[in-house]
Amino acid sequence: MTVKLGSAYDKEGDGDIIQKDRPTPRPRDAATLILVRRDQAQPRLLMGKRSGRHSFMPDKYVFPGGRVDTADGRVPSLSEFRSLVEQKLAHKTRRKPRAFGLTAIRETFEETGLIVGRAGQFPGDPAADWEKYASQGAAPCLQGFTFIGRAITPPYRPKRFDARFFMAEAEDVLIDERPAVDGAELHDLQWVTLEDAMALDLPNVTRFMIGEIGERLQQKDPEAVRPPFLRWTQSGHSRDRI
Repeated sequence: MTVKLGSAYDKEGDGDIIQKDRPTPRPRDAATLILVRRDQAQPRLLMGKRSGRHSFMPDKYVFPGGRVDTADGRVPSLSEFRSLVEQKLAHKTRRKPRAFGLTAIRETFEETGLIVGRAGQFPGDPAADWEKYASQGAAPCLQGFTFIGRAITPPYRPKRFDARFFMAEAEDVLIDERPAVDGAELHDLQWVTLEDAMALDLPNVTRFMIGEIGERLQQKDPEAVRPPFLRWTQSGHSRDRI
């Protein structure tokens, strides 16, 4: 599956909201989790549709994820990132790399009801945003995460994020087999093949990351593919590998 570099970002005239009459907002750190199921003939990804009320990517199909909260970096975890994952996440950021993975776990639970972690008592006292997760009898784990890419929203959008994308095997990281539940942030949650996912109404950066998933699913070692770093420069969209 090949996605051209030129399509990695949505264009200004694609119908999404643009903003040029005020200063460019600073990107906020964010994290996204791409859960992969392999229990059928073809791998499937969990995706949901964003509310049309959102000013950022309204009505688009995306993976669970959201903004990093300050407390996320301090949440205890039963396991940490593998050293290579942590090293790549530390590229050009002051934030603790573990915060991104923990944000992805928290946001996945809030947006889908799915619990990434292990059954057991939550280690320590949970922060306010983690109390509901902790009440499920679960503790977060980061060992099974693969860092697949990073993307910064272009400056002409009213909201900007510096998002880190993770991939994880659903059978390995989910605490149980409960179904995903639609919520205020995401609805029409469904497990879709990569081919079916590409037929949905996607942000181009999501489409690009599905291409990255496709490459990794063909590799014996997903870490062999270096994560792309997509961002905006004075000369336009830029991509390199971390």
